[in-house]
Amino acid sequence: MIESSPAKLPWSVSEIDYQAIEVDRIRPDRDLFYLLASASFIESGSDTYAGNLATYYAHTPEAADWLSRHWEAEELQHGLALRRYVEHVWPEFDWERGYARFFEEYRVTCSIDQFEPTEALEMAARCVVETGTAAYYRALEQASDEPVLRALTRRIANDEVRHYKHFYRFFNQFLDQEGLGRHRVLGALTRRLLEIKNEDAEIALRNVLRMERGVEEIPDQEVKALNSRVSAVIRKNLPIDMTVKMLLRPLHLHSGVERAVRKPLVAVVSRVMLH
Repeated sequence: MIESSPAKLPWSVSEIDYQAIEVDRIRPDRDLFYLLASASFIESGSDTYAGNLATYYAHTPEAADWLSRHWEAEELQHGLALRRYVEHVWPEFDWERGYARFFEEYRVTCSIDQFEPTEALEMAARCVVETGTAAYYRALEQASDEPVLRALTRRIANDEVRHYKHFYRFFNQFLDQEGLGRHRVLGALTRRLLEIKNEDAEIALRNVLRMERGVEEIPDQEVKALNSRVSAVIRKNLPIDMTVKMLLRPLHLHSGVERAVRKPLVAVVSRVMLH
């Protein structure tokens, strides 16, 4: 992995005016609390995943360097910005202890042996993840009328769309080298779409509940029920056309074929994504 200093970030947490948060407007919304706290955990753990990805692509210095200097730093900033928002609105929540417990579980899900078998397919899978996160933060922006939160989630969503473009460019570069057929790419997209967010979200929500309740044992069915409930907030506000367009792009479909598959894919995405 290349050792180099982080690049300049496109924006800074210092630009977010947390003192301007309309706390009374956002504080009573428990679903948004769960969504923001869990997202802050997941984003704050992204350095482990980014480090493993950079190792996986170590023989391609351009990709490894971008992952280490840009993607990792920006994802960690997302985590810090969300953490500060959560701590400002819900100061009674013990974020630090909750994150420590979350990370114990989360880090084992980031191992290289869970990556796709080729560089191109893993980049295709990353396109799905970036699609999901961009859609998630666009949905969060629409789910609240609190101005600081809307501005923050818009910044994060814009970062995720830009990240997607980088992963897509690297995907095409590796695809040219590997010469994989469309069915292999579709397999990678489908695998990652079917597992998107749910495992990470459930680990995060379990540890949010642990801190909230002050108990260790949280029944799995309660975590799943909460995940389903808060995901409905995202699903209701999901930018479905943007999501489908981003998911289809790595398949390099002709426009006529893309039009034909768009409607059934919308149905699949609506049913599967963040269910």
